[in-house]
Amino acid sequence: MKKVSYQGVQGAYSQSAAKKFFGEEIDTYGIDTFEEVLKSAIPDESPTDVNHCILPVENSIEGTVGQSIDEIVKTDLYAIGEVYLKVEHCLIGRGKLNEVTIVYSHPQALGQCSNFIKEHNLKTVPTYDTAGSVEIIKNLENNCAAIASNLASNLYDVPIIKEGISNNANNFTRFLVFSQEKTIESGNDKTSIIFSVKHEPGALYQILKEFNDNDINLTKIESRPNKNTNWEYNFFVDFLGHSSNSKIKSVLDNIEKNTIFLKIIGSYPIAELD
Repeated sequence: MKKVSYQGVQGAYSQSAAKKFFGEEIDTYGIDTFEEVLKSAIPDESPTDVNHCILPVENSIEGTVGQSIDEIVKTDLYAIGEVYLKVEHCLIGRGKLNEVTIVYSHPQALGQCSNFIKEHNLKTVPTYDTAGSVEIIKNLENNCAAIASNLASNLYDVPIIKEGISNNANNFTRFLVFSQEKTIESGNDKTSIIFSVKHEPGALYQILKEFNDNDINLTKIESRPNKNTNWEYNFFVDFLGHSSNSKIKSVLDNIEKNTIFLKIIGSYPIAELD
């Protein structure tokens, strides 16, 4: 049986994403931090015998999950799959809507429900996890509520005050699944890389030109601050194709010449947005 770790507690969206990707017949392990989630899938660093892990990397409303990307840069695991999960936020608590003055949740969820929060003049308390916020408010006063999923409401036996409170009903989070084993080319693949460019005129242009000249479709490019050097940036890029493909390998070899470092996060079959 597959054993999959995720960040958060039981009822977290990441747990639901893992079950959407692998199916219901898996063992899941909630872990506190993104760093520990990745370490848990490395046998020498984990007692749980986990063989896969899953991390959120991007939300359709709030954008990139920066903390997750920063930890992915450091791991030796490979991305072997992606999955999109529709996020349907609920206000959960024991009071009535007009009694609630404080709302707890993960910062991403608070941002995704900012219109509702502003409309009802709620004070926000950021937490490490959406489902964990339900656990926190379970025994607090009626003026405290949490933003999380319907599943979290059921698991912690705290009623839903109001459903569908996201700014945008078309709210999806993209997750990457990690393993120690690479994938083989499927013919319908995406590759994720991260790199830092040299401090030379046109260095980034030369990299982008290489993709363009070889008709490789970039589906995402985003800069992230380099945590080790002030005012330097890493670029997180997704493109169509598999890193084992001969043309892709040639392109990656060529762009490496214009980088300080280049990390292939992984290649994996493209997921359907449903």
